[in-house]
Amino acid sequence: MSEVGDNQHETESGKGVPDGLDQRNSPCTDRSNMELQGLSPPLRSPSAGPSPSPSAAESSDLLLLPWEILTHIASYLPAHCLINVLPKVCRTLSTVGEDTTAWQLRAQRLIGSRVRFPVGPRDGFDWPTSCLEMEQLITFWAGEVQHVAKQSEEEMDRVRLEERGQFADGHENEGGDEVVRVGVAAQEVAYGVDEGIEVVMEVENGEIQAVLDEAQMEELREGLEGRLEVDAAALIEDGRMELNADAGPDAAHRDQNDFAYPRHLNDRGRVEMVQHQPSRSPSPPPALECITLPSSHIALVNSVLLLGGKGAVCATGSRDYDVKLWDLEEGSNGTLLHTLGRKGDFTSHQGWVWCLASEGPLLASGSFDSTVRLWDLQAGGTNRGLIRTGSAVLCLSCQNDVLLAGTFNKRINMYDMRAAEPLIKSVHLHGNAVMCLAADDTYIISGSEDCTVAVYDCRAMKALKKIKLSSYLSSMSYSGYEVWAGDKKGMLHSFSMQTGTLKILSRFDVGHTALVTGIHKSAGSLYTCSTDKTVKIHIPSGPPRTLCTLCHAGVVHGLSVEAGIVAVSTGDDTVNIWRPRK
Repeated sequence: MSEVGDNQHETESGKGVPDGLDQRNSPCTDRSNMELQGLSPPLRSPSAGPSPSPSAAESSDLLLLPWEILTHIASYLPAHCLINVLPKVCRTLSTVGEDTTAWQLRAQRLIGSRVRFPVGPRDGFDWPTSCLEMEQLITFWAGEVQHVAKQSEEEMDRVRLEERGQFADGHENEGGDEVVRVGVAAQEVAYGVDEGIEVVMEVENGEIQAVLDEAQMEELREGLEGRLEVDAAALIEDGRMELNADAGPDAAHRDQNDFAYPRHLNDRGRVEMVQHQPSRSPSPPPALECITLPSSHIALVNSVLLLGGKGAVCATGSRDYDVKLWDLEEGSNGTLLHTLGRKGDFTSHQGWVWCLASEGPLLASGSFDSTVRLWDLQAGGTNRGLIRTGSAVLCLSCQNDVLLAGTFNKRINMYDMRAAEPLIKSVHLHGNAVMCLAADDTYIISGSEDCTVAVYDCRAMKALKKIKLSSYLSSMSYSGYEVWAGDKKGMLHSFSMQTGTLKILSRFDVGHTALVTGIHKSAGSLYTCSTDKTVKIHIPSGPPRTLCTLCHAGVVHGLSVEAGIVAVSTGDDTVNIWRPRK
């Protein structure tokens, strides 16, 4: 029977089978074929006794499938399985994860077909990593809450107004001007709520506003209600959720019978629980846990930075002049390792610690005392050097032993951290304080309070371009060929960066109502925080798809993201850590 089966496969595999899929040419071992056989049901448990060895024809069935069917089957596997598991099975299956078109289709299924992704250039974009990060992001942040399957028309109207930063009763916002935010409406259109409506954008006094008449708003409303009734699961992916971060991770859980959950009610970030009904069934265990580092700082924490590549160590800088190192894996809520400082000094700095950056074993802290201090993490945080900048340090970036410091006196200083005389060059690109920096091996991108963003070529030692904006950038993140930044008014800006050419791509309203204090962008994730007391987690599409909003009692000064762990410095002396539950 085995010979007959082999002959049948040889005859049938003459058509539609790509080269390299036939078992005779496959590099897979017999053991790999047995493992592949184990992928097909029924599975036998170890206690059921040894199973008969499959014939060569049976074990090669999966590899003999047409390539299109094989890739279609693989599309149902998680991204981490395609990237980390299949290459270990055999060489043929390792090529499944090399199909760029399959990864693009996977990304489209995750975020929808009517949004731009990536927002920037597609050349050289890392599709596997982006899909992996998006799947993890949705699992951690969108899977925490069971959303309501259906809401009343009045409640949905109220939610829209509230998420745009307005009161449901029509009161003016805190600034006194009635501003219609376009983020929510744009997301509804992008993710399938409406098929044929164009959101018209008008520019007035430098501000982009949405123009939607009553008929369009009605059509948007009806489209949303239809989607809610047809598929409640779609709302889990496409909807928003807001969590009270101060109440801990348990506040994230809501049963599908719970018709009310926290909503952001005004520009000051208050959270109110509206008509909460107890769930009828226990919530599933959360994918994330939230811990609060033990109180050690005696003033506001301005900066937080995860270190080590795995997020096992956290550095914090505070207005109490101190820099502290924390071990996040020791104890249930982390353990203080060191308070950094030179021998004989009472504090790490002589002024507020405003920013942190790291490169390898070195940690750099910038302060209002016009200095940058270097600390050796491998030597327990001992002092490695002092750099005097001549003005308060507002932002830092490290690239290959070169430290970049943006200062209050409008300059960007470049330092060699290995040299006894570290200053390489000081450049004057802006007319006001330098608020944020991002860099790679060749280019420096900086944002200033003069409402400009500039590009500087480190190798040619010359400025390349300067762009004038309507509001100054307060935070910046550079990933691949994309630069994302947040501004004073809560808007997000995206730029493309190729061969020294910086181009404006888009400006997005994601619901922040005040200055964006922190932003982290990678291939498949986007995190933002603001002085409106919120942290938002998005998929970095155009427009961004907001998965979750964490509401805090105080202003959020900064965030850091590493290996799926999120550290947030809040408006008091505490730091919250969100991490995958072990």
